[in-house]
Amino acid sequence: MINKKEIIIVLLVILIMSVSLNLLDSWENLAYTFLAVFVVVVSNIAAKKFIAYHLDSEIEMKIWEIRQYGFKISQHLKKPFPLGAFLPIVSKLVLFPITNFVWMASLVFDVKPRIYKAAKRYGLYTFSEMTEYHLGLIAASGIAINLVLAVIGYLVGFQTFARLSIYYAFFNMLPVSDLDGNKIFFGNLVLWGFLASLVLIGLLLSIFIV
Repeated sequence: MINKKEIIIVLLVILIMSVSLNLLDSWENLAYTFLAVFVVVVSNIAAKKFIAYHLDSEIEMKIWEIRQYGFKISQHLKKPFPLGAFLPIVSKLVLFPITNFVWMASLVFDVKPRIYKAAKRYGLYTFSEMTEYHLGLIAASGIAINLVLAVIGYLVGFQTFARLSIYYAFFNMLPVSDLDGNKIFFGNLVLWGFLASLVLIGLLLSIFIV
């Protein structure tokens, strides 16, 4: 369900986020943060892959890239720029006094239908394309598991882990480009509003209470 290329990309992103979160901090804190971010990110991906599988499709994780910064042809980049790999570091430099609050929406996913299973279950080509609604469901599953992890982390006393889960959900809920929030927004606006409200409440609690 996950290939070698995905493993390398996911581990690289987790390392970048962990280093960004613990810039100039101790090795012990870096190791703890890496483990916490690993659980947050991998759980998010696992939930998406699980839902995608039950929708007779497959997803592949990749670094969030931008291919243009405007609508004119002259504003198109010759090569995609891996924005997701740079924003955690840049945001840490900008928001240096704010602990554990760096950009964490670094991964996006591509989806393709599993035609051979879809044809068997629904009839040939009946379900060979994914709709925006299905993309929204897949993306929403990752956000939902992060919210659950945040609650569990808070209840068992892992406050840093709970914060990281909320922050990861918050940044990925932004309806921008290929991020999960954009897929949910166009797939089901009501679902996006519901999840966004929960994430915002969790964010406020993590800042002012936790």
